[in-house]
Amino acid sequence: MSFSETIFALASGAGTAGVAIVRISGPYAIKALLQICQNPCAGKVLSDITAIGPPRTALMRTIYCPTTGANLDKALVMYFLGPFSFTGEDVAELHVHGGKAVIDGVLDALEKIAGLRLAEAGEFSRRAFENGKMDLTEAEALNDLIHAQTIAQKQQALKQMDGSLRELYEDWRNRLVKHLAHLEADIDFPDEDLPERVSAAVLPEIIKLREDISAHLNDGRRGQALREGYRIVIIGEPNAGKSTLLNALTKSNTAIVSTEAGTTRDALEIALDLGGFPIRLIDTAGVRSDKNQIIGAIEREGINRALKHANDADLRLLLIRAEQWPNIPAALLKWCDDKTFLVITQTDRLENGKALNNQTFHVEQSDILKCVLGCIPICAIRKGGLATLYEAINSHVVQAMGLREAPALTRIRHREAIKTCLEHLLRFDKNSCFDAVLAAEDIRMAARALGTITGRVSVEDVLDTVFSDFCIGK
Repeated sequence: MSFSETIFALASGAGTAGVAIVRISGPYAIKALLQICQNPCAGKVLSDITAIGPPRTALMRTIYCPTTGANLDKALVMYFLGPFSFTGEDVAELHVHGGKAVIDGVLDALEKIAGLRLAEAGEFSRRAFENGKMDLTEAEALNDLIHAQTIAQKQQALKQMDGSLRELYEDWRNRLVKHLAHLEADIDFPDEDLPERVSAAVLPEIIKLREDISAHLNDGRRGQALREGYRIVIIGEPNAGKSTLLNALTKSNTAIVSTEAGTTRDALEIALDLGGFPIRLIDTAGVRSDKNQIIGAIEREGINRALKHANDADLRLLLIRAEQWPNIPAALLKWCDDKTFLVITQTDRLENGKALNNQTFHVEQSDILKCVLGCIPICAIRKGGLATLYEAINSHVVQAMGLREAPALTRIRHREAIKTCLEHLLRFDKNSCFDAVLAAEDIRMAARALGTITGRVSVEDVLDTVFSDFCIGK
């Protein structure tokens, strides 16, 4: 990827719209703007950008194809001189009408100008990063903001774009670099009048820093779940009412419902907005408790996938048929923990017309009910108890994903880098007592791991991964 090239792309969304924005960035951006704002057949040549107007000002101009002189559109044009632009380079923008023919005509015309080429995915933001306009966490937040579907996702992205995550990681990194300087001074100048046992003196500070980093890491995936969606998995035996509950919660007939056991063979995932928080509601195949029962290969694969989803879930809705209560099938007992709501289903089938809130559903069953988040009886067909279940889920999600003052981990890339940092800090404990050189190297590698998050350490494959997720034109 060469920054000596000038790139262009549609910076607004694809499809018909009132206005479309075409962005040009690079050393030939101003020259390209001059060319497209003059009719080559008129004989008049614009050689000075002041003929267009002052920078950072929207101006109405007719734009032409620089080779044929064809009238492309009447548009608003503006330009930004580097470094005072999004990319830090000279940038020009064409705000044209958003019809497909207009957009295609403008892009074709720009492609004919020497020195210009179509931008790759994320290339504008990559140039902004390389030119010091943003760090990697801010670039990732920009991408998150573009793809935000809920209010909470938007708020988290805006907070990260403001630099909260960068400031946290850079503070940790700066503290490590300061400690590293003391350790290296002790190694390089052993005869100087330096405090004795620098490693031992630094150790308490490193332990405190390590505790702060560990607390940040052990956040229950809050930031990542907010970005990717909080995974709520419905699990239970065949015919426990899982698909019926999915349809009731989503108010749709998304899942096939049948009295035939094993109807759901694969996981079915629905995206929801629950009070501004992104939810991934996942229906799964029924988990059979009878190990002697013959199960086909397809159903067996469905069960395996169900178990994997249950393992990875942020929250589980474990369904038990009312006629089975309080007996929980053995295959489901492992899910009775603090990430699970027990949902007693099909209460309309109970004998003697027992009420939905009957104390039968709240009896103590050894220590199981003390482990789960709650026990809620429902009748999905008659909508009985659904409001209570919905409110319980909503309260749990708000508590788990509500925005905190401290910035949250949002990506697996960040999490892996912080784990690497902690590994080096743990090794420092051992090495600080007997080998100052190894101890210093541990601190150096820990600081380097943090630097890969913000981009202070330029690792090419990391940059390629980050910016390949962007859309064309951003």
